[in-house]
Amino acid sequence: MLAQGHHLVAGVDEVGRGALAGPVCVGVVVVSALTGPPPDGLADSKLLGPADRLALRPKLTRWAQSHELGWASPQEIDQFGLTEALRLAGHRALAGLAAPPDGIVLDGKHDWLTQLPTLFAPQITSRWVVQTLVKADQSCAAVAAASVLAKVARDQVMVELDEQFPGYGWAGNKGYGSPGHLEALRQLGPSRQHRQSWALPTRGSGEA
Repeated sequence: MLAQGHHLVAGVDEVGRGALAGPVCVGVVVVSALTGPPPDGLADSKLLGPADRLALRPKLTRWAQSHELGWASPQEIDQFGLTEALRLAGHRALAGLAAPPDGIVLDGKHDWLTQLPTLFAPQITSRWVVQTLVKADQSCAAVAAASVLAKVARDQVMVELDEQFPGYGWAGNKGYGSPGHLEALRQLGPSRQHRQSWALPTRGSGEA
């Protein structure tokens, strides 16, 4: 998008969409024509190990023109639905930037960030040109950086929540539906950090 004349371009990616528990996090990384080459080793967060992602974080925050994270809670996911919660988290991240971008590269084929209708700040939808790109986190450095920053931050949140809500294994599974997590739901029932509107295993049930 920089080649198309945009001055500040934001790469946007989300983490936590498919988890059963915990918040969703949207990362935003802004670059310009003056931004240098990305740090060595940058890739889609799903292709990197935890230690590699953690080592990249300070390099990415120095490299980016600006960066921000936005969050939506499990309660907001239950109340508004996942797509609207992702949009809310994305708007929160974009609102936290010192200088708003004039272009956005969004991972995926659907514009969940600015498409109408929206419950939150509908005037935002006219501010940016949004380009959706399938597997953008593998071809666009700004999107890959956003995915890494969001993944590191959300993983840390899930480790902290594991201490507050023991038994579900969130330090390891990060809230996703691992066999151990599903079994814990059948044994313990859901916590207030679970997405209650989702089809969770019920307490005492034999199968998910």
